[in-house]
Amino acid sequence: MGRLVYSTQVSLDGYITDAGGSFDFTEPDEEVHAFVNDSLRPIGTHLYGRRLYEVMVAWETMPTAGDQQPEMADYARIWQAADKVVYSSALTTVDSARTRIEKEFEPEAVRRLKESAQRDLSVGGPTLAAHAFAAGLVDEVHLFLCPVLVGGGVRALPDGVRLDLDLLDERRFSGGVVHLHHRVRGA
Repeated sequence: MGRLVYSTQVSLDGYITDAGGSFDFTEPDEEVHAFVNDSLRPIGTHLYGRRLYEVMVAWETMPTAGDQQPEMADYARIWQAADKVVYSSALTTVDSARTRIEKEFEPEAVRRLKESAQRDLSVGGPTLAAHAFAAGLVDEVHLFLCPVLVGGGVRALPDGVRLDLDLLDERRFSGGVVHLHHRVRGA
């Protein structure tokens, strides 16, 4: 059975984008990028909402060798090798291999996907993650706290959901980012 993991980079005040929609404050340095890559290696399937998929699909054509920064090339290989499920009522086609569209998020279908998975799954994007949190599907949370306050924007974690968490690990990076890895208690 696979675990469903929510992982995101977030401002210290809890936002993944600022009020203008920018997430430039989350751009990882080489040290953080390498750590993120290692944390994604066990992921076999990414669950995305449409907006995040449209950002992430750029990794489909990123070079995996040559002049590319090693951490970026490694991330591209990891992303390209994983399956992707995009939840969207608007999309009719996708621009990446190993990708399928589901018109709506169905908790029981995701539960079955977890039960049959040989590898872990990730849920990306705060709106989709909120549905997964509310349905009790999220098993682990990885937050990469960026040393910045942005004062508003899109919140990383959902309102109206209470979960007790156990801290599994933490790490401080030289650039000031802090990684917190939690497991949902009872998961």
